[in-house]
Amino acid sequence: MSTPRLDYYTLAPQSAKALGRASFTAGCTLDKRLKELVNLRISQINGCAFCIDMHWADLIRQGADPRHINALSGWREATRFFSEPERAALNWAEAVNALPQRSPSDEDFELARQHFSDEAIVELTFVVGTIRAWNMLNASFHTQVPETPYVEG
Repeated sequence: MSTPRLDYYTLAPQSAKALGRASFTAGCTLDKRLKELVNLRISQINGCAFCIDMHWADLIRQGADPRHINALSGWREATRFFSEPERAALNWAEAVNALPQRSPSDEDFELARQHFSDEAIVELTFVVGTIRAWNMLNASFHTQVPETPYVEG
């Protein structure tokens, strides 16, 4: 088990609160389930246990089927669990998250455009940006998974 390093929320409360407001606002026009699927998937990729726990719990509170959530890391193969728009959003989110090692391709962008407005694609990209920031903070400072899942807000 890793030892917690720093409590960034205590040491930089204004910055942490600003990021909280940004992540609450990012994607506010998107479907809540879709936003949480993206948050969970990016957190899985980035290895942020704190965020994985929080977004999994949020999806459960929304009534998501645990079997579907458990299949999220294999969404490309688990086609029965994810709609075409969800699959397009997850594809876009993974492509954006891969920066700078890989840039989203024209094909990634066109797939997103088949299912989302330009505004929704921008909102989705903001969601990826904010969850990446949380993932980076929590993984860097070894934020521990709480006894009960953290609830945003």
